[in-house]
Amino acid sequence: MKIKSGDEVIVIAGKDKGATGKVVKALPKEQRVVVEGVNLIKKHKKANPAAGQQGEVVTKEAPIHVSNVALVEDGKATRVGYRFEDDGTKVRISRRTGKDI
Repeated sequence: MKIKSGDEVIVIAGKDKGATGKVVKALPKEQRVVVEGVNLIKKHKKANPAAGQQGEVVTKEAPIHVSNVALVEDGKATRVGYRFEDDGTKVRISRRTGKDI
């Protein structure tokens, strides 16, 4: 998976198309990412009177498929590529400009 935690991404498909945000969590096994402020859902939390907790409705981010997001560079979506340095390290690069990400 080419999108990592902490990357700035733009949503390219779905109900939140055009929204940008930071990747909070990457789930490589499920091919999904959690993006800050995108794909918000409301979760109803049940009350627990014994513990003194009230019921509430919590808004949180749900995972979105990684194919529906793209890395952002200079405000535009870009694809990710890889390059090997002379010392053998693998570096992510932007396919749009060729710069390191």
